[in-house]
Amino acid sequence: MKRSILGPVALGLLASSTLLSGCVYRMNIQQGNYLEGRTVDQLQVGMTRSQVRYLLGTPMVPDAFDKARWDYLYYFKKGRWKRPQERHLIVWFKEDKVDRFERNNVPESPPQAPDDGAPIAKFPKI
Repeated sequence: MKRSILGPVALGLLASSTLLSGCVYRMNIQQGNYLEGRTVDQLQVGMTRSQVRYLLGTPMVPDAFDKARWDYLYYFKKGRWKRPQERHLIVWFKEDKVDRFERNNVPESPPQAPDDGAPIAKFPKI
């Protein structure tokens, strides 16, 4: 009876690739307009387009079909397993002034910043 060496080799490769897949570094991904609750709280009906642009920046998604709507989007994914933070603010204009706005998932606290690394106390004193 002839034994194939392919089975144990394939099993070994599968096991090592599974173990090594957990060691891959995933960097934080941050995209869009940085939306902070206290900044969005300053937005008021009646503000001009230039005032909104000064407060929140240029909108990330210009709408080619509706010039009266600005969309501000923010996406932050920390590492590999964390669920991403997504924030969305829609501002509608009427006669170049804010008519209304809708905020989705824009909390009061700022988005989480990446970790600064290990505290200095962990390093040996020289």
